[in-house]
Amino acid sequence: MLKEVKTEMKRLVDYTLVVGEEEICDVRKLAKNLKNIRVLHISSTAYGGGVAEILHSLVPLMRDVGLNVEWRVIEGNEDFFNTTKKFHNALQGGDILFTEEMKRIYLNQNRLNASFFEGKYDFVIIHDPQPAAMLAYLKAPKYTKFIWRCHIDTSVPNSEVWNFLRGFLKKYNAAIFTLKKFVKNEVTFKRLFIIPPSIDPLNDKNRPLTIKEIDKFVRRFGVDPERPLITQVSRFDPWKDPLGVIDMYRLIKRDIPELQLSFIGSMSVDDPEGWIMYEKILRRAGEDNDIYVLSDLRGVGNLEVNAFQRSSNVIIQKSLREGFGLTVSEGLWKGRPVVGGNAGGIAIQIINGKTGFLIESVKEAAEKTKFLLLNKETADKMGDEGEKYVRSNFLITRQLKDYLSLFNSLL
Repeated sequence: MLKEVKTEMKRLVDYTLVVGEEEICDVRKLAKNLKNIRVLHISSTAYGGGVAEILHSLVPLMRDVGLNVEWRVIEGNEDFFNTTKKFHNALQGGDILFTEEMKRIYLNQNRLNASFFEGKYDFVIIHDPQPAAMLAYLKAPKYTKFIWRCHIDTSVPNSEVWNFLRGFLKKYNAAIFTLKKFVKNEVTFKRLFIIPPSIDPLNDKNRPLTIKEIDKFVRRFGVDPERPLITQVSRFDPWKDPLGVIDMYRLIKRDIPELQLSFIGSMSVDDPEGWIMYEKILRRAGEDNDIYVLSDLRGVGNLEVNAFQRSSNVIIQKSLREGFGLTVSEGLWKGRPVVGGNAGGIAIQIINGKTGFLIESVKEAAEKTKFLLLNKETADKMGDEGEKYVRSNFLITRQLKDYLSLFNSLL
């Protein structure tokens, strides 16, 4: 049987002070006809990355409103995750050599994971490309609705990999994408839903912290909270352009020599390229004592990320491709302006010139970040607007409503 992921209990009522009673009532109305429906989420990993982070909040909240929900993860060896990481890169437009051996590794592991599938469900949501082919090998009841949830930017995919994958996607009853422009016309889904991701305002990464707590966390890693700080939080992934972030920082430091940069990442089991990128970042950083390259391997968890984001003057998310980028909403939620790449889901979170800046290059990123560092009043105003925008659009209760509406429409 696929391994089940255990989650902490969450209560919808606890979000009332954040989102208001009307929002809570709307959620409960949508859940009224869904009591005890059986839902299964399948993903590639339980920790590391935005998918796992969302499910750690979404699954227990679905349970709290009366659904019978499980979350299970697939099994995979190093060859499989090396292959699916290449799939991920290719679907975001990367150029790879797509071989028959890669197809064999991918299909064999999906076939194996399908053999571990047990239980009867009304809805099965399969997240991202790694387990997408499982459905081809499953013998499930006809009443089960299978939904593919794509979290990545597939607007300009590698044609070979996309053509291979789309044969499996046609079998799904529905698909969920973050943005309409990510959906390729070559696949006609029976039902299509657009659901942007969201953050949990009450988890450790986003809950309020005192000034004392913030200072304690950042000082532990050598950062001086009295000096200007910019931060990027993301996987150690070339699509996040961490080397460009360091280059940007160095341009700004010519004029603001007291500037500090923290780059916070995580190592995920389904991202074997992370170590390679981590080493490249360290080489680019060199012996600059004002660059802090931190990860979960050094004890940086959700509370530490929270503190670094709150201690920062500006949040950076200089992605070249991005499905959504939860760290943008995280930064805005904490009242910080965000400078982000004009890519994918970042562009629906940053209102350019109002909650931060959308940028196209290292030079432009440096110019906009420097402007915010030197104009605190403007930066604070942008941060306030960003917090309001996230409250209205990108909190977990809104995503919960979207899923409940989807289930109601498919029943």
